[in-house]
Amino acid sequence: MSRSRDGAEADRRRRRVRRGMFLLPGLFTVGNIFCGYVSIVRSTERDFEAAALLILVAALLDALDGRVARATGTSSEFGVQLDSIADVVSFGVAPAVLMFSWSFSTFGRVGWTVSFLFMICGAIRLARFNLQRSFHDRRFFVGMPIPAAACILAASVYAHPEPPDRATEPHLGVPLLVLVVLVSFLMVSRVRYRSFKDLDLRARRSPIYLLIPAAGLALIALHPQVMMVAAGLAYLASGLVPWKRFGRKDQAAEKGELGEWENDAR
Repeated sequence: MSRSRDGAEADRRRRRVRRGMFLLPGLFTVGNIFCGYVSIVRSTERDFEAAALLILVAALLDALDGRVARATGTSSEFGVQLDSIADVVSFGVAPAVLMFSWSFSTFGRVGWTVSFLFMICGAIRLARFNLQRSFHDRRFFVGMPIPAAACILAASVYAHPEPPDRATEPHLGVPLLVLVVLVSFLMVSRVRYRSFKDLDLRARRSPIYLLIPAAGLALIALHPQVMMVAAGLAYLASGLVPWKRFGRKDQAAEKGELGEWENDAR
């Protein structure tokens, strides 16, 4: 009888732990939304450095919530939908408001049109990803992922938080407009970007590989703003390099994904 009670109590404890595990990824997602919301508030208050940094923190939380869910076996459809909503706020609305408040408001209608273009392309990118997530090649994203696009803009502002003066810094405004338009169309394009989800950190590697992240961390510590902008632009360019990366299997998968997306779009 005592053993039966002990077993029942152990089962209840396991169920409580399991329920707690399901909350863990959601906490990261809530943190993501919180950072996006506060970034919008900071942008309206013209605290652009904090607004940009909060978007970068949101991207870190977004990367962690999915990995925590997969590691703990607590992935759910509710979590996927909540994560998409969080991404629209933190990586669609927040960067658009940041860019408009920081510089694009001086361009009038062109400024808010370009800001809106970024936001709507990001939303379309997320909708397409949700349709494709069950059958896409997990090694690659079709189109630039919206967190990466948002980080490129946030890193640019973080490196130069003072709004550019059109009289003394005319070289900044127009190139940034072009950058936002380019990033917007890359999100809804068919260009493939590495997801790094196939990176196996448990595989045995030579100790020499430790020098790569060590050098990266040293460079980030030395010039964090410059290195974040450089890393974002390098990722942007990586999808445009015309090297032969895909075999027949990958090309067939791409056709299947895009065909499915086009059917749904009709």
